[in-house]
Amino acid sequence: MSLWLIPMIYAAASFLGGITLPRLEQAYFPYNFGISIASAQAFLAAVASGMIALTGIVFTVGLVMVQFSAIAYSPRLVLLLARDPKLFHSLGVFIATFTYSLSVLVHVDRNGSGVVPLISGSVVAGLLLLSTLLFSALMKSLTDLQITYVLHVIGDKGRDVVREMFQHLDEKAKNQSKRGQETRNVSELGPVVQTLRYFAAPRTIKRFDIDDLVRQARQAGAVIVMACGVGDTLVENTLLLQVHGTKTALPESDLLRAIHFGFERTWEQDPKYPVRLLVDIAIKALSPAINDPTTAVQAIDQIEDLLRRLGGRDLDAGYAFDADSDLRLIFPMPRWEDYLVLAFDEIRHYGADSVQVVRRLRSALIGLADTVTDDTRIGAVQRYLKQLDLTVDQSILTADDQETARQEDRQGLGLSRRQRTSP
Repeated sequence: MSLWLIPMIYAAASFLGGITLPRLEQAYFPYNFGISIASAQAFLAAVASGMIALTGIVFTVGLVMVQFSAIAYSPRLVLLLARDPKLFHSLGVFIATFTYSLSVLVHVDRNGSGVVPLISGSVVAGLLLLSTLLFSALMKSLTDLQITYVLHVIGDKGRDVVREMFQHLDEKAKNQSKRGQETRNVSELGPVVQTLRYFAAPRTIKRFDIDDLVRQARQAGAVIVMACGVGDTLVENTLLLQVHGTKTALPESDLLRAIHFGFERTWEQDPKYPVRLLVDIAIKALSPAINDPTTAVQAIDQIEDLLRRLGGRDLDAGYAFDADSDLRLIFPMPRWEDYLVLAFDEIRHYGADSVQVVRRLRSALIGLADTVTDDTRIGAVQRYLKQLDLTVDQSILTADDQETARQEDRQGLGLSRRQRTSP
């Protein structure tokens, strides 16, 4: 459900309740509880007017959160905070309180009855209390803008994506006998019988409906090979996919329906995106205008954790099979080297002159070399350690600082473990 519908649902529910409950109360519970009409009207008017002011404050708080995250961290973090459901539920309750208060105010002393609808007034008081609690929770969320919390939120989302997207290497080995076709080359799939290109305004691939694509390919006895991966931005006349091995073309509308486009990347099916956001925060902290290497070190903490989890996964999982274990879909997936390039190259470049950052990078790389089991991946990490040594040699650091930078330190500058030479 779209988040903007949440306040609309609250507004519609409060409007229907406001025109229904007071009428029912007047028809079936027309009792006078001795509440002054003037007092009831003053209370309801104050609640209604106060809710309008509070709603304006909520909008202001939301705008401040968005602007702060875009300036301090990364513009790509705007939607992460702006799409907080708590903000939309708060706005919905405030609007509901305003609408319902006005409705009850109209029914006070209706037709000169001298009766105050007590049940409806109690509902207004309950909504007011709920609004106060939500406003307090919203103010507390301002403290969630601190960098440590933001980094952990991104890291948690990245861990969720990794867990959902990949299978363990031992699971792949266990099923390898059933999935022997996985090693087939594209040239072995038969001739290309259909090509689909993208013709529209630039959009980013958010995710694939893998089940739908597999179903279409199985019905046609074909294999679909995606030319673009999740996170790619498509422009005019971009090759989107090719279909192999079928005699009849698949409906282009059905193929496009299984590919979800958007204006920007999302967390779905894209383990690179949380790494990208963490790197953005790190290199922004390393800019001369900010000069905050400690934030970069904290970002590397989360990056290392994600890479350790990726290092134990099947990164060649871009194959989908039908129920008969026949290959039906091939889609691009990043390699281990792609993750290393994304995670370390820019930080190493912009943090080359920071002893703290270089020491933390060395610790992360050594940790990865100790935890991954695949020899190819270990070799890639070792090459990065050599590149890091070369970066230190070519930096503006003095000889003493270079010697210090070659020490492994998970805190950057805090607790050096041991001195390592390049493998």
